Amino acid sequence: MEKVAHLTSVHPRDDIRIFLKECMSLSKIYKVVLVVADGNGNEEKHGIDIYDVGAFSGRLNRMKNAPAQILKQALALNADIYHLHDPELLTIALNLKKSGKKVIFDAHEDVPKQILSKPYLNKWVAKIISILVRIYEQFVCTRLDAVVTATPMIRDKFLKYKSQVIDINNYPLPRELEIINKDWNNIGNQIAYVGGITKIRGIEQVVEAMSLTEVPVRLNLVGKFSEEAVYRRVQELNGWRSINEFGQLGRGEVKTILAHSIAGIVTFLPMPNHIDAQPNKMFEYMSAGIPVIASNYPLWRSIIEGNNCGICVDPLNPQEIANAIDKLVQNKEWARLLGENGKKAIYDKYSWLIEEKKLLQLYQTVLET
Repeated sequence: MEKVAHLTSVHPRDDIRIFLKECMSLSKIYKVVLVVADGNGNEEKHGIDIYDVGAFSGRLNRMKNAPAQILKQALALNADIYHLHDPELLTIALNLKKSGKKVIFDAHEDVPKQILSKPYLNKWVAKIISILVRIYEQFVCTRLDAVVTATPMIRDKFLKYKSQVIDINNYPLPRELEIINKDWNNIGNQIAYVGGITKIRGIEQVVEAMSLTEVPVRLNLVGKFSEEAVYRRVQELNGWRSINEFGQLGRGEVKTILAHSIAGIVTFLPMPNHIDAQPNKMFEYMSAGIPVIASNYPLWRSIIEGNNCGICVDPLNPQEIANAIDKLVQNKEWARLLGENGKKAIYDKYSWLIEEKKLLQLYQTVLET
């Protein structure tokens, strides 16, 4: 049985895309190991061996030192395929190739675009770094065996200079968050936000919108704040009185939150890396059978309005967000119908089972070449 190793210095060991989707799917055919750098030690989970090279304090320290430790552990595992999940691990990709290994890079984001949105970088510094990263990314990835991307838009970027590229979309696991027999008549006026919480993901506008609704509504806020200053700022907004703050929750707890919510909100701000993104949470809300309140970008609109499963709004306009919330909480039967449409779209178009087949076929192709 061939051995495949997934490597990450950034993501947690239970990352949804890496572990729950890709590693678990591949473990049906291959021996799968996962190398992480979180400081939580080695373990075996669902038949997958997890190797920990230790945690690294600070972003710069991790970027400088973690790749070497990941490489050392990776070579010791002597896998047939190495699947890298972080841009900083591109620095070891060619070392693995020189060792005669098959190497795949997984582009979760369009990193050069993402850099342009970093709040801690000067505009011109960000532009220069973005260009350099794009050049380096192209230099390394043209020498690898394949590139996996999280969206078709990122795929199309890599296809300009690499032939073996495939999009493996972050579509939901079948039935993982599906709510059976949801009691829409007795559900309270609650909506949900699930995921990382940052300024550019629109948290300030969402909290402000909670003070502008016509009827009292609570926001079930699930996730971690990445910026302390933003956390302090939103606590001073009037809408914070309508927030149920849960912090980071497990998957079962997230399902419970969604079961008690009328809608899910994903109103990322118009940054270069957001316009063509496909947020995981958008599809998870759909899979849970609740309507989505989403940013009104063309791609997002084609998914939400194209499947009649939610409302698209201007993410910079708190009043428009509040109006969408009011429409849904004041018409729960309509919200239920939108939720059913979203669930059907997941079954028909956006299921992880579709992406799993593409991933397994890619691995077979890479091993045969």
